[in-house]
Amino acid sequence: MKLIVVGLIAVVIIAVFARLLKKKDLLSYFSGGRWWLTWLSVGVIALMDELTSIFYAPAEAYRFIGSYAIAFLAITSIFMRYLSTRMVEIAEILEHHQIRGGGVYSFSYLILGPSASFIAVASILVVYVLTASISTVSAVENGLSFFSLSPWTKLGAEFAIVWGIAGLNILGIRDNAKFTFLMFFIVSLVLIVLLGSALYDASPASWDSMGASFSYSGLKIWEEGFWGGSLFIVICISSSILAFSGIESVVQVAGLAKSWKDIGKAYIFLALTVGLFTPLISALSLSSGIDPAEHETDLITQFATQLNGIGFGVLVAAIAAIALTMAVNTSFVAASELLEKVGNRYQFHWLVKTNRRQSLYRIHLLNALFFSVLIFFTEGSQEILAQMYALSLVASFCINIGSLLIYRFSTGTKEIRAYNTSRIGTLFIFLVLISCFVYLAAVRPFGVGLWLSATVFFLVIGLFVARKRAPEIAEIAQTDNPLQMVFALAEAPGETIEIFFKRPLEVSGAPDPNQAFVSFYSPRQGIPDRMGDNHYRFAQSGQTLFDSIDEVLNVLKYELPHKKVVVHFGWPQSSWIDRMAIGVMVFSIMKLPKMFPEFTFVIEHFGKKTS
Repeated sequence: MKLIVVGLIAVVIIAVFARLLKKKDLLSYFSGGRWWLTWLSVGVIALMDELTSIFYAPAEAYRFIGSYAIAFLAITSIFMRYLSTRMVEIAEILEHHQIRGGGVYSFSYLILGPSASFIAVASILVVYVLTASISTVSAVENGLSFFSLSPWTKLGAEFAIVWGIAGLNILGIRDNAKFTFLMFFIVSLVLIVLLGSALYDASPASWDSMGASFSYSGLKIWEEGFWGGSLFIVICISSSILAFSGIESVVQVAGLAKSWKDIGKAYIFLALTVGLFTPLISALSLSSGIDPAEHETDLITQFATQLNGIGFGVLVAAIAAIALTMAVNTSFVAASELLEKVGNRYQFHWLVKTNRRQSLYRIHLLNALFFSVLIFFTEGSQEILAQMYALSLVASFCINIGSLLIYRFSTGTKEIRAYNTSRIGTLFIFLVLISCFVYLAAVRPFGVGLWLSATVFFLVIGLFVARKRAPEIAEIAQTDNPLQMVFALAEAPGETIEIFFKRPLEVSGAPDPNQAFVSFYSPRQGIPDRMGDNHYRFAQSGQTLFDSIDEVLNVLKYELPHKKVVVHFGWPQSSWIDRMAIGVMVFSIMKLPKMFPEFTFVIEHFGKKTS
């Protein structure tokens, strides 16, 4: 009976994939002079990255929190799906600012500036290094789990994978969407058969163990009280988050999709596939009776052997090795794209030089060296690599969500467009992530050492390079000179001049020589278009908005003492959350009448005209 059920599952999967392959433009399409990946392609690329974590994350979670891992792998999956809505929001914001690709680095650069963005570079690069390293180790441990090999032999096999993938990338042979989709079909076929077999063979004791995990987790939270329960949740999520390490890769490859809407669909696809599969197969394997402590590196392959015999176990081991090796390749590609973006932005032409096959061979060689050194010094220990990996992963999440908070609370509802989420919810996610980071930093010193070393290294480089090569220098050079505004207003025929502090998109109306519209812009976002001859754009760099306003008013005070100056601010119409967020700025503006008693200040709103 079991064979019939498994056979039917395989037939259904093959039929579904056969039908999909007949569809036109399934994986890519041509539009606007270039090829774009569909949401399915983006989702599959991320899924192949995220799915590989099942071969090491369940045992690592069990190592730290025991049987609570069954419940919290499911809870963490739900939390990560909630977090993914913020990733979609970030993709929409980046697209609005005409920024494609770069993920956490591009977004942190937009919000935090060039120097601080190098912290994001360090965090995400460490994630890629550790993804490649732990995937390499896990590929060898799973692929060769049925063979008895010495530590040095395993180390040699791990080096062979790293440098073999580096060689393929240097030759320009990289996995494309069609090849990835083919591998997705093969891996999906085997793993869904594994899941079907596990569900069919699940014993009452296994289901009781899963139920007990949720019951004991809830009881533990209740007994510990609010603070103790919160700490317990943070510890368990921190120990389980490694199972969802590929979720950020969707935003990282957003530049390959035409619209942020495709990114949203890709995240829904991940939620309905790996978001359900990972906690379910983890729960079934951890409750199967196999001791996770004895099979930390090959839990899933041993589980497959227990279900369907050694032949199926060998097949799953081979699939694990293939999928994990593809994850290594994904790390090579993603790391090279990140460093290429940094290299181009700061004109490190020697780093981004390509060979005849248009391969970033120097970056690939450096990546292979980083991966090999880390594997060598950790002696291929999955435990040590997992400790370092979790901290760097959470750090990159913290930077992403923290930057989103800053953006949403600083721009308010004026910048909210087609897709937006609750800022209170975003704050909740950030508090959970920052708590996880603090906990991981306290208990995993190896992760702290690697992350801090990389962060300090890149931050020093960033502080040095950003002053001399930052692209903002060119944007700042285009800013208007305050004296241009002064000379124009000095020649105005009227005795009264009006200064309107406006956002660039709010500037409108016919030019009036007695009026000046002032907009402050971030050099990272580029200088806005001039909306008229009386529209002046000043770069805001290294000072607050209030300081920028104060500077302009002081120039007017000393250069045009014979003119009556009326200063206009817009009437705030945002939500109460916005008003709280900009409360400090509004409080500062309220001090201006005492600082400039000779000026008239107006906060106004013009209603719509009625016919």
